[in-house]
Amino acid sequence: MSMTEMSQSTLQVDKDWWRGAVIYQIYPRSYQDSNGDGIGDLKGITARLPHVASLGADAIWISPFFTSPMKDFGYDVSNYTDVDGIFGNLADFDALIAEAHRLGIRVMIDLVLSHTSDQHPWFVESRASRTNAKADWYVWADSKPDGTPPNNWLSIFGGSAWAWDPTRLQYYLHNFLTSQPDLNLHNPDVQEALLGVERFWLERGVDGFRLDTINFYFHDKQLRDNPALAPERRNAQTAPAVNPYNYQEHLYDKNQPENLAFLKRFRAVMDEFPAIAAVGEVGDSQRGLEIAGEYTSGGDKMHMCYAFEFLAPEAPTPQRVAEVLRDFHKAAPEGWACWAFSNHDVVRHVSRWGGGVADRDAHAKLLASLLMSLRGSVCIYQGEELALGEAELAYEDLKDPYGIQFWPDFKGRDGCRTPMVWDSAAVNGGFGDAKPWLPVPAEHLKRAVSTQKGDEASVMEHYRRFLQFRKAHPAFAKGEIEFRGTDGPVLSFVRSHGNEKLFCAFNMGGTAASGDLPSEPLEALDGHGFTAEIKDDKVNLPAWSAFFARLV
Repeated sequence: MSMTEMSQSTLQVDKDWWRGAVIYQIYPRSYQDSNGDGIGDLKGITARLPHVASLGADAIWISPFFTSPMKDFGYDVSNYTDVDGIFGNLADFDALIAEAHRLGIRVMIDLVLSHTSDQHPWFVESRASRTNAKADWYVWADSKPDGTPPNNWLSIFGGSAWAWDPTRLQYYLHNFLTSQPDLNLHNPDVQEALLGVERFWLERGVDGFRLDTINFYFHDKQLRDNPALAPERRNAQTAPAVNPYNYQEHLYDKNQPENLAFLKRFRAVMDEFPAIAAVGEVGDSQRGLEIAGEYTSGGDKMHMCYAFEFLAPEAPTPQRVAEVLRDFHKAAPEGWACWAFSNHDVVRHVSRWGGGVADRDAHAKLLASLLMSLRGSVCIYQGEELALGEAELAYEDLKDPYGIQFWPDFKGRDGCRTPMVWDSAAVNGGFGDAKPWLPVPAEHLKRAVSTQKGDEASVMEHYRRFLQFRKAHPAFAKGEIEFRGTDGPVLSFVRSHGNEKLFCAFNMGGTAASGDLPSEPLEALDGHGFTAEIKDDKVNLPAWSAFFARLV
């Protein structure tokens, strides 16, 4: 039996497992430190997998753990097929896979294929001359006659997307940090190398991938300038409002049509293995849903795409939720979304949307239940199940180059990356004995796993309860969605799959409200943790509450 067969032997082979899956995102630096260096690691993740299993998640997505100089904390890879020493080694990863599969959890890993670290051997060779074997593996271009960059493209991390190399006397493209040069996927050899990376991890037993910045893989060969974007069309979905990146319409530095053919090649490799799935991160503020539709169409590219609509600063309303899902269906009628409210790149949603909310726990429970009731798959970010808020860090504690660049108007991503809190009585909340790489906020200790476990009124137990409720009703995972009410604070819709039809109503406001009931006969469901009253063809909902019923 091969390593892949052994690692998958405890999981049912279900090629459709990803459709409606609940995926728990782990940021490895901040989950559990097992060796006392202040940084989380793979052995720490393995030790804490029973927590993920007890929540009821179907899979984990692990942010990058590959060899890296850590300028962008793992999203700058210098070796795609090895584990960075701070996280452990390949044997530790194999043990993680085996334990996850024993617990019935699938493992997805985060592949960063649009760029590497400038310390990757490929780039070291590429920058050495214009004639070496890898000279065309990255995006190189001559300056304009006056020495300025080839065009007006901007980096998400600020400034020009071009950096000057004194050896080649050329500029190289970097959509992120200057230490993250962009690969040239127009070169077939680069594509082959990246498909080899994919195959390496599939043979090691992973169940799928989260593909970082999937729409950045290709650039316009002609290097045409991006046009200006009208101020009224700007938004802060993929970059903070203070970043001039939002001032351009990104027609040429990303979102290129050549990407479709590469995604088909990537999918073809996945299809050689049983029950593999991939979710692509589409970062675009104007055409995100349209691109997600292109990338998930036809059943021969991505299984699903990770959308930014609910990672934005604006709090969701019934009208906004219905609009986003309708827009997704219109843009991607064949596609499948993966929704998230928080991740390692944005302010935690309890803080982002919680200004003025009196009952934080009730608000968090309502949002979690809404997220897990939408049509699509779901990503939960570590600590979200504890209702952790954004950590307020001092400037001197910052590690994120993005935050350091735009401080104080944008404080970066460290506030959502502080260590997981396991035990309120333990040093550093049980993360580890050594000083952690980011501080553990005192207010987080009060929300540690130890304080919430077994408390039926806690947010964590609500996540467990609602995940069990969700699994008991396949319409949540696989079903269609039909919106019934979006006026006022109450959102209602019907999820249907096979013979099952579920009516769902959510009071998305901080005061009691009523919503219309469907005309069909219904049978109220329990097991979800909310209370409501039915009276005169109305459902009366307390603040931040929900109601679920089976249509009969």
